[in-house]
Amino acid sequence: MKLPLKPAPGRTDADGRTPVETAIATLPVGLPAADLKREASRLCKEYLAEERALAQAALEAGGSGFACAEALSQAQDGVIRGLYALCVNRLHKSENRSTGERLAICATGGYGRGTMAPGSDVDILFLFPFKQTPWNESIAETMLYFLWDLGLKVGHATRSVEECIREAGKDLTIRTALLESRIIAGDLGLYHDLIVRFDRDVVRGTGASFVQAKLEERDQRLKKQGSSRYLVEPNVKEGKGGLRDLNTLFWITKYVYRFQDTSELVEQGVFTPAELALFRRCEDFLWRVRCMMHFNAGRAEDRLSFEMQRQVATKFRYRPHGGLSAVERFMKHYFLVAKDVGDLTAIVCAALEAREQKPRAMLDRMFGGFRRRRRALSGTRDFLIDHDRLTVASDDVFARDPVNLIRLFWHAAQNQFELHPDAKRLVTLSLRNIDGRLRADPEANRLFLDVLTSRSVNEIVLRRMHETGVLGRFIPDFGRIQSMMQFSSYHHY
Repeated sequence: MKLPLKPAPGRTDADGRTPVETAIATLPVGLPAADLKREASRLCKEYLAEERALAQAALEAGGSGFACAEALSQAQDGVIRGLYALCVNRLHKSENRSTGERLAICATGGYGRGTMAPGSDVDILFLFPFKQTPWNESIAETMLYFLWDLGLKVGHATRSVEECIREAGKDLTIRTALLESRIIAGDLGLYHDLIVRFDRDVVRGTGASFVQAKLEERDQRLKKQGSSRYLVEPNVKEGKGGLRDLNTLFWITKYVYRFQDTSELVEQGVFTPAELALFRRCEDFLWRVRCMMHFNAGRAEDRLSFEMQRQVATKFRYRPHGGLSAVERFMKHYFLVAKDVGDLTAIVCAALEAREQKPRAMLDRMFGGFRRRRRALSGTRDFLIDHDRLTVASDDVFARDPVNLIRLFWHAAQNQFELHPDAKRLVTLSLRNIDGRLRADPEANRLFLDVLTSRSVNEIVLRRMHETGVLGRFIPDFGRIQSMMQFSSYHHY
């Protein structure tokens, strides 16, 4: 099994050690324990401050948001490895440790993914093989005091391998944290035992229930944050179309497909290369915004308030253009990314449905009822009915006849059908077929006017046309106002 262990690619020496690890390791021999702790804390504080300043400067110079989050995580790794080595080799040195006196320090949660915002919590697991020993307890306690002294917000757990497996089987939050875990320092074999047991005793055979639970968890979160992604002061982390939605996609696909790198999702057929690139662009943009917000606020701040919008737009050098102010252009970019996150969510849900990893009740709620199986749609060979949802008969229906891009929605309006996720996905991949010739086509215009004047379902179908990008392509003037906001405190959406 490939373990998620890799040295930081940032400022390291030939042995892969960060400057703070080297500095701690070379503290003078013979220093009293109190002086050792004081000097180690000073070195760590200076190192973290320097690394954060470098990360902020790179971000403000136009650098990657994901790279910034990785750099902050790698700096934290260096601190933990340096302090762990100090504890084991000098503060709590033991010449003849028993088999029970083994310890692994693991990153979990977002930190486990190898990304951190400037104000993020440091989530760690102290992992030991059996019951707690005085040596293990001393290491964990000293490490925590070090981290608290550095002013870090630490989320921590101390568990044996058996306790991890037992708790993960009962608690979804713990299971998700372990899903993202990686070892930072300590006994690699011990961590390997945990991963093998986690795959075998927790993950195996539970994909469908995990997906259902995470999607229900997402629904509850969005009820609190607001069900629309178009709030004028969105929450970049928890809001609809924010980082937590991307995290949810990561969690459910990793749980079902058991990949180590997101590039494997192309091999699994979940994403096309273009969709994977879109996933990474969305992730990078949202990390860029969130990190800049934390730097500006000097603390964890995830609500993109009006004042914060001005600050971030200025830092990112947005300029007024086309009747939009700088901050309105920035927010339009944000809302377009939030919409892309929604599109990616639909793609993943369709892939999980095909793999039968989504329970029927969840699919009914998200996509409509399941009453009849796949059948032909009367009067056309290009579209089918799949469990009462309209879908395409083949992958070339829009390339062969671009009018089908409008005809699909006409059939949906006429028969009051929901669209199948596969049909939506193919539509978004075929938008280049909507050009001047299609806009001038009499049949396409007749079908569109029928949808527009439908008295029963036109609002629903027009929303689907908008969400898939068809409406903005077919009516370019409408496309130009998509995600356009008015910078005004008098509006909520």
